[in-house]
Amino acid sequence: MPVVARDPKLYMASIDEILSGEASDIYFKRTQELLRRAGLDKVRVRMEVHLYGDPPWGDWAVYAGLEEALAILKGKPFTVYSLPEGTLFRRKTPLMLIEAPYEAFAPLEASILGVLRFESSIATKAARVRIAAGDRLFLFFGLRALHPAVFPAADRAAYIGGADSVSGILSEKYLGLKPQGTMPHAFIITVGDQRKAWKLFADVYGGQANVVALTDTFDDERNEALMAAEELKDRLWGIRLDTPSSRRGNMKDIVEEVKWTLKLHGFDNVKIIVSGGLDEEEIKELRNVADGFGVGTSVAMPRSVDLSMDIVEVDRGNGWEPVAKRGKMPGAKMVYSCGPLNHLVVPWGSSKPKCADGREPEQLMAKYMEDGKLVRDLPSLDEIRTYVLSQLKQLELLK
Repeated sequence: MPVVARDPKLYMASIDEILSGEASDIYFKRTQELLRRAGLDKVRVRMEVHLYGDPPWGDWAVYAGLEEALAILKGKPFTVYSLPEGTLFRRKTPLMLIEAPYEAFAPLEASILGVLRFESSIATKAARVRIAAGDRLFLFFGLRALHPAVFPAADRAAYIGGADSVSGILSEKYLGLKPQGTMPHAFIITVGDQRKAWKLFADVYGGQANVVALTDTFDDERNEALMAAEELKDRLWGIRLDTPSSRRGNMKDIVEEVKWTLKLHGFDNVKIIVSGGLDEEEIKELRNVADGFGVGTSVAMPRSVDLSMDIVEVDRGNGWEPVAKRGKMPGAKMVYSCGPLNHLVVPWGSSKPKCADGREPEQLMAKYMEDGKLVRDLPSLDEIRTYVLSQLKQLELLK
């Protein structure tokens, strides 16, 4: 008897499943059903998104994912207040406040928190890599570390955090970002000769993309870099060194050796891009000798910015009552800004505070959605990225 194999499939939630609340944890769905049975489906809550633990890698993080959260809540009975997407924040700063019957919100809580944590984690790590890279190019190549369903969201978050470019094809469709990237080792190995591979790329894509030759496939990095420069001459924009860590040795020495050799033969205009398992410390060590960095896994799969969402007020028909579980601060809160990471948090409805120097603070928490309808224009991707970088510069973290 022939064996009938089960067809393979992709395990990913559809947009309809996310928007309907089907993409959720079972206890949220059961909570919804129990509230309906108990006649508590009209009880309204104010849910606050915040970070009560320490941010990874320091004392600040980047708030990202607001647009996706609003897309999930749009057209449903939710009113949303939020800090601007891209705001740098510290622990205990409220990021978002959602007003809704909890019965309606319960199935969406996992998805809302998921997009905020996912994008904030990547954007935060990207911002730290941006600081490490300084004025050098920072290219995000991390998609291979992730499930393909989230490729555009990962590229979006990395770009918000400060990446100069991303590699995902779908990011042009969804984000308007032209993907960057030249060749993998697999291309050169398949062609069988690095010179032929580099020339083929330059012949086909020269003029459409910077010609960057990968120069560590078969031979010593110095030899292949010079080989590429002599083969392509003025068509060569740069070379990329992606030597596996098992063969790398001292990467700074390798880059300096390649740079010296290229200059010695009149190719000092050729840029040097380094990739392959890079993180902040390696980038800091290399930024004075390399022209750019391709960074993947450390940004795509960073430590989590452990955002949580908690009820801080309840309205059972007699007005809002401050309430919260143990360890959390009850009551809705308003957030003002006296500058990056200088935030004033006061009870909702309080009079406007003053900055320490007497200045009037800027109200940072603003209404974005009322009863499921957007009431504020959303910034473009470039505007959010510029906002992040401007805060880093004001804090003198980015020169």
